[in-house]
Formats: sequence, C-alpha cells, structure tokens
Amino acid sequence: MNSFSLKIVTPDGLQFDGQAEELVVRTTSGDMGILAGHISCVAPLGMGQATIITEGKRRYAACIGGMLSVVNGDVTLVPTTFEWSDNIDVERAEASEKRAKTVLSDKSASDTDIRMAEARLKRALIRKNVASHK
Repeated sequence: MNSFSLKIVTPDGLQFDGQAEELVVRTTSGDMGILAGHISCVAPLGMGQATIITEGKRRYAACIGGMLSVVNGDVTLVPTTFEWSDNIDVERAEASEKRAKTVLSDKSASDTDIRMAEARLKRALIRKNVASHK
C-alpha cells in the first residue's frame, strides 16, 4: 500500500513524524479518511477516535479539537488533545465520566455547567473507547 508523510503536532509537542498508509479522524462534519494521493484540503477536527495505519499496524488515539491539513500529499494533524490508546489513564477517564454525570443529574445546574459536563462526558467516553484498543 502507498504511504504518505504524516506529522502529528500538539501543544505538548511532536506525537508522530513518519510515513502512514491510512489516517481516519473525526472532523466537525464527520469521519474523514486519508490515503496517499488525497487532494489538498483543510478541515477542523471534532472529538473522536483517530486511527492510523503505519508499517501495516493499526494504532488508535483519542483526538480532540484542532485542524487537519493535506497539502501536496503531506498530512499534518494539529489536534488540541491527542492521546495514544496505550497512554490513556482509564481510571481518570472514569472519574471524569462520573463527575460529568453528577452535574448532568443536578436539576439546579446552570446551562453553562451542563454544556461543560456534556463535553467532559463525551471526552471521557471517547478516551475509554480508545483505551479498549490497547
């Protein structure tokens, strides 16, 4: 299978720099797959699982927010948060899920608190799902 140059850079630094055969990420419009020869484009990232195939091996990560850029066949992923499945702290994700559900069940919670709890819950569920692919 043909490969392309993939660079994954977060605020915490370089997460990946090499060749990949496939990349699937969640954009704000839905899932987007990238193969060698993809047209140039830019897309905002949503919250979801990233799947990367490199050297014939499939790797998973929680990928939240940021941008995807494909320029002349080179792919750059600049997520706000990117966690490889084997680096996810499942206990922390479960604690975050529990806190979010507590806020969501609170009848006196403000609209802002509810929106923040919904986002926290979604991130926690994504992390738990991705961690199951260790």
